[in-house]
Amino acid sequence: MSEEHPNAALVRRVFAAFGRDPKAIAAAFDREIVWRVPGDTAMSGEYHGRIEVMEFLRRTGLETGGTYRSSLHTIFADDEWAVAIYRASGSRNGLDLDVEQALVIRIRDGMWQEVTAVPLDSAFERFWA
Repeated sequence: MSEEHPNAALVRRVFAAFGRDPKAIAAAFDREIVWRVPGDTAMSGEYHGRIEVMEFLRRTGLETGGTYRSSLHTIFADDEWAVAIYRASGSRNGLDLDVEQALVIRIRDGMWQEVTAVPLDSAFERFWA
C-alpha cells in the first residue's frame, strides 16, 4: 500500500480538527486564503483572509446551534490540489441537513490557498436559505 500524499494528510488533519481545534484549522490556512460558497444563501459568498474564513466556519456552528458536523469520506490530492468529499449534517430553523458535499482546495507550500465549496445536493440551498 502506498503512503498517503502529504496534501491528503493535511486535509485529513483539518477535517479531524473541525469543531474541536480552531487553532489547528487556522494554522493550515494561508493568511490570504479565499473561501467561496456558491448560491444565494445565508452562508454564500467569498470570504477573504484567515480571520474572515475562521469567522465563516464559526458561523456554521452558530447558525446550527452547534449541530453542524462534517464527516470526511474521500480525499483526492496531488502537489497543488485536493478534493475532499464529505457528509455535512446539522439542524437549523426546523430543517435537518444530511448531504454530501465537496471542497476543492488549492494548496501551496502546505497551506490551503483557495477553497470552493461544492454542494452535491439541492438540499444545501434549502437548508441555508
